[in-house]
Amino acid sequence: MSLQSTFDRTLPAQITHGWRLLTTPVWNHETSRLRAPLRAILPLILTFLAFAAIQTAASEQLSHPAREVATAVGLAVTLVVSVVITARFIDRRPIREYGLGVDREWSSSFVVGSAVGVLVNAGTLLVAVTAGWAEITGFATGSDALPFLPAMLLVFGYIGVAATWEEFVMRGAMLKNMAEGGSNLLPRWVAVSMAVLGSSGIFALMHSGKLAHPSQAGYYLLAGLIFGTVYVLSGDLALPIGFHVFYNFSMSAVFGLGVSLHTPELIAVDIVGPAIWVGEEGLLRVLFAFVGSVLLIGYIRWRDGQLQIDDRITQWTSA
Repeated sequence: MSLQSTFDRTLPAQITHGWRLLTTPVWNHETSRLRAPLRAILPLILTFLAFAAIQTAASEQLSHPAREVATAVGLAVTLVVSVVITARFIDRRPIREYGLGVDREWSSSFVVGSAVGVLVNAGTLLVAVTAGWAEITGFATGSDALPFLPAMLLVFGYIGVAATWEEFVMRGAMLKNMAEGGSNLLPRWVAVSMAVLGSSGIFALMHSGKLAHPSQAGYYLLAGLIFGTVYVLSGDLALPIGFHVFYNFSMSAVFGLGVSLHTPELIAVDIVGPAIWVGEEGLLRVLFAFVGSVLLIGYIRWRDGQLQIDDRITQWTSA
């Protein structure tokens, strides 16, 4: 056998082996997709950059209210495209596996989550007014240049897209991939628990710009834990999305409790109580958020007849 023929046979194999070794830290050659940490974080980074570009372009080129309409539409389109691209090219899984398989059961769970989100804020307002921490000052105010109803619909669209995006990237993509990757190395319940904690910490960090004091981060950490726990117990995003969208919308636009959000308000409220209790990250919010979590988990227990980590959380089907 000649030296040349030996090179011809061994060199390609050596190159292939070397390439596999070089790319193994970022590429899973068995499943032909990126490693779990990259699959978990890339959807957040890419969509965040896309959202920022859309908002910057709209603010520079348009004025109110066209700016807000264009931004809401642009964000909605970007969200849909990002789900498709993430599923097809990053995760290589069916979209349904994120918990976005919209059917009758999914819709029913979404309605329940939405109702709990509204109920939680209604309870917060009732207690705040009864305690003298909040005063109702008017109704249907703050729509500025738009009529009240179109202004409310615009705000609902904007908040709906933002909350749905957070649930997709933080729970559907990040938590799921963390749990899936970790379950190959750790007991399943440990991997899922760590995924809930990790995604919740990043969720809280994402909202750190709104905090006046680091101690307020506990509110967003609790929110992340609630959304994450509900997701892993239910196996889909219906309850987290419904609760998140309608909690944010009813907090600000319906019950006037939004401090950092400037929206039209069905009920205009003047917050006069101590911030530690009725601030946007106050203890009253924390208390009622916990009540909401109990209601959501109770619904899952009633619907499924049990409480356990849903098998779909660590499931992967090649698309």
